[in-house]
Amino acid sequence: MDAILNPRGATLQERASRVAAIAAKHADDVDRHARFPREAVDAMISERLLSIQIPASLGGEGATTAQIADLCTIIAQACAASAMVFAMHHIKLSSLVMHGTESPWHQGFMRAIAADQLLIASATTEGGIGGNLRNSICAIELDGETCRLQKDATVISYGRYADAILITSRAHADAASTDQVMTVFLKDQYTLELTQGWDTLGMRGTCSEGYIFKGEAPAEQIFPKPFAEIAAQSMLASSHLLWGGVWYGIAVDAVVRAQAFVRAAARKTPGQTPPGALHLAEASNLLQLVRSEVTAGLSRYEAALANPDQLSSMGFAAAMNNVKIAVSQTVPKIIDHAMQITGILGYKNGTPFSLGRHLRDAQSAQLMISNDRILANTSNMLLIHKIETGLLG
Repeated sequence: MDAILNPRGATLQERASRVAAIAAKHADDVDRHARFPREAVDAMISERLLSIQIPASLGGEGATTAQIADLCTIIAQACAASAMVFAMHHIKLSSLVMHGTESPWHQGFMRAIAADQLLIASATTEGGIGGNLRNSICAIELDGETCRLQKDATVISYGRYADAILITSRAHADAASTDQVMTVFLKDQYTLELTQGWDTLGMRGTCSEGYIFKGEAPAEQIFPKPFAEIAAQSMLASSHLLWGGVWYGIAVDAVVRAQAFVRAAARKTPGQTPPGALHLAEASNLLQLVRSEVTAGLSRYEAALANPDQLSSMGFAAAMNNVKIAVSQTVPKIIDHAMQITGILGYKNGTPFSLGRHLRDAQSAQLMISNDRILANTSNMLLIHKIETGLLG
């Protein structure tokens, strides 16, 4: 990975590591109180990490998806909720970078993100459709050069803390549910009425509450390309790959804690294999499989970026879906192995080997977006698409 330096001469990894150090200090408190990881996000802002994906010509650093996924992994080893906020911000930013460069307003918005380190949230879920982001009930209303939108957004992660929200809707009142657009609304252009809280098993710091969203803005803030194209060419891959980076980071930290436990046991009984060593070997094997899934997906995505038809193909969509399924199903197994190794010290909170937060955060992986929904989509594609049979493509 090529090093990207900021004005202070630090690489992306060094900057993310500084964020992770701050996130780690507050991770348990963020989890315990289900509060926004303000300290970690402020550190991201200080390190200017919220704009790294934006092209250099618009004030960013032109970081690749692979580089951003690597930072997700670094931060997730300290605090998964902080890393998920970072990932979700960059998932939305990928839509701007890929589909907003031909729009003067969206270009200006990217410059503002870079200048002021604005935090971007997403509102793609809706009451009545659940997590099916490719359907909308609400419709954008156009009134001359103004657009208005009201949406029952059942989940807007860190919505209260965002500087702008990218929100989906039907293109007009008579549009089909799948004929959608995405619109940028700035913080002073909308109101949020709380409808659902966020008292959850894990990922508690994402503060993914539900709201009635009401917004009014200039119509030029609507993306010029249909959401179907945005979803297929940027959101699908960036979501699964950046989420994958977060989940891999959770698993890495669990295995590191388990390894430390096994090493401590080995020092106490020289010449004997500690009881947890076999579990550690199995966890290491699964961890390598997860890493391979994510890195292979990143390589495939980078190769496909030069070919929009490839990005929209069934084969590519199935491959990205498979990354998500494989990673989200494997990471909880890795943490279970780590728990078997650390025993009661992993089960208890407040020890160097505690894994409760890791275990709970990892349970979200199969629900974002539901694996059942993804498998159903993939199964439909496989009725038409030929299975890939070659090792090298």
